[in-house]
Amino acid sequence: MRVAFFGGSFNPPHVAHQLVSLYVLETAPVDELWLVPCWKHPFDKALAPYAQRLRMCELAAAALGPRARASDIEGRLGGESRTLLTIQALREERPDCEFQLIVGADIEPELPLWHGAEELLRTVPRIVVGRGGFSGGSPVAMPKLSSTEVRRRLAAGESVAGLLPKTVADYIREHRLYVG
Repeated sequence: MRVAFFGGSFNPPHVAHQLVSLYVLETAPVDELWLVPCWKHPFDKALAPYAQRLRMCELAAAALGPRARASDIEGRLGGESRTLLTIQALREERPDCEFQLIVGADIEPELPLWHGAEELLRTVPRIVVGRGGFSGGSPVAMPKLSSTEVRRRLAAGESVAGLLPKTVADYIREHRLYVG
């Protein structure tokens, strides 16, 4: 089975994450797409609790149909999140799967600086998706939307209409996440 690995903070997952997911599911040679929220950001960014980010990823994935899901692998691994180590753990756990890494064209130039970059770049095929101002060879660029902007708006009491999947917005409201 070919799996597109879409890792990130997902703090919170927003509609651009869903757009990337749908784009990959519909254009790349993959059978499934897994949203993989990080346990602990390598740059020590403050994050909402892991269980809540995982649940929001599950909600966002549900709207994409049965080929998309959230993976709890990083929660089970614990510690600082490193893409190479996570994919290695997934390969041990799921030897029936071939993983491909989804990366935004804006992030791709940074890959050589990642932990285990040489091995990651040599052993994990990439699906590069354009993102606002960065094409990276992708024929389509996703909106330049960030979780940082969503959190800022939520903390300021501003509208996030059209920026979050409805189920994620409802979850955030119900659990009073990201409020000032």
